[in-house]
Amino acid sequence: EGQLVESGGGLVQAGGSLRLSCAASGFTTDDHAIGWFRQAPGKEREGVSCIGSGDNTYYAASVEGRFTISRDKNTVYLQMNSLKSEDTAVYLCAAVHRGIASLCFHYTMDYWGKGTLVTVSS
Repeated sequence: EGQLVESGGGLVQAGGSLRLSCAASGFTTDDHAIGWFRQAPGKEREGVSCIGSGDNTYYAASVEGRFTISRDKNTVYLQMNSLKSEDTAVYLCAAVHRGIASLCFHYTMDYWGKGTLVTVSS
């Protein structure tokens, strides 16, 4: 059974940076697309970024140019720069077998983590 564990969340001032990690176990990420999603209080969950099984990447328009997704062995990272108050949310990672990054936000994901809280103060 695959598992995903997020870490790296915290409190940061607007304009600052954080790096989130998503550690996978029980499966190899090489043949999975790994996506980052977020859910702010009172809002729907939304896709943030995804790295495909071929290492192609995709970003939501709201984070393009500020966030960078990368993969190293069985861990996927989300480097978040120039953070804004509207980036405040619980960030979750999820995995889908043989996924394509540009379609990531539309898949039914195979595994989900429990999330890590990011709070950006203005």
